[in-house]
Amino acid sequence: MLETDYDNLTPDIVIQAIESIGYLSDARVFALNSYENRVYQVGIDEKSPVIAKFYRPLRWTDAQIIEEHNFTQLLADIDLPVIPPLRDENGHTLHQYAGYRFSLFARQGGQAPEPDDFDQIYRLGMLLGRIHKAGSAEAFQHRPNISIDSYGIQPASLLLENGFVPNSLSKQFERVIEQICTKCEAAFQHTSGLTLIRSHGDCHIGNILWNRDTGPWFVDFDDCRTAPAIQDLWMLLSGERANQSQQISEILEGYREFHEFNLAELQLIEPLRSLRIIHYAGWLAKRWSDPAFPLNFPWFNTDNYWQQFLGELEDQHNALDLPPLTVY
Repeated sequence: MLETDYDNLTPDIVIQAIESIGYLSDARVFALNSYENRVYQVGIDEKSPVIAKFYRPLRWTDAQIIEEHNFTQLLADIDLPVIPPLRDENGHTLHQYAGYRFSLFARQGGQAPEPDDFDQIYRLGMLLGRIHKAGSAEAFQHRPNISIDSYGIQPASLLLENGFVPNSLSKQFERVIEQICTKCEAAFQHTSGLTLIRSHGDCHIGNILWNRDTGPWFVDFDDCRTAPAIQDLWMLLSGERANQSQQISEILEGYREFHEFNLAELQLIEPLRSLRIIHYAGWLAKRWSDPAFPLNFPWFNTDNYWQQFLGELEDQHNALDLPPLTVY
């Protein structure tokens, strides 16, 4: 029987889980920075440590997790710098112990890339072109899509229906959400030639490790979904629009060496950014009963937060009217 929360996931359970599939732990367990799942570096006797990911109960089905594993293995098999889960002697990557599902990964060090280092982002573009070339070859069967409903309407409804949005701000919140979702829908409908592919789904710089010796590594495919190709590109952008135009131009120069890119998708950057902002607030609300969230996000659900959040939504509503970024 699967657990429904992390209350019983102790260091002893972590060690026992690792040892249940044939590893001998040296009893060193270090929690790593992860909120959606629980991730640990676990020392292995006379061998390199492994990274153990304990999946959040009730979030993904086994089929969805295994499909993520198969996708990363596919990418690794064509020499892309991703880290697929380790397989046991029977070829399994998803394991269960004491009601928790978990997987093991090789440890990989590195730092986040620099958004203004054009050599780095050009190389990231090349690699993303290769990832998307493989990702476009067939479709996910079990992983969900990034959509206006799942990233906009559903999280907004959760925030309202569960009393997170203050009553004094609820009408304003409903209005701006409706306006944003309407504009996002129009942007998707007017993007000619739009194709959805298997994507990383959460490709921000925190999910890329740049190793001085081996270069970049794409990690944490836990949110891999079917999405437009631009979903894996726009989160690498930062700064003012002029800076973002330079960055996306460099990324696409590398990307198009390996895979075609539909320039019409540039008009989806601000819609996808808007949806991510709404989705993030809904994610915090959905996880608020997990003790780790109030502890690590104490600013969420305060009066000041909601005032700033609505201001950010209003800014995004205006940004949806801006022309697409220029590619040089």
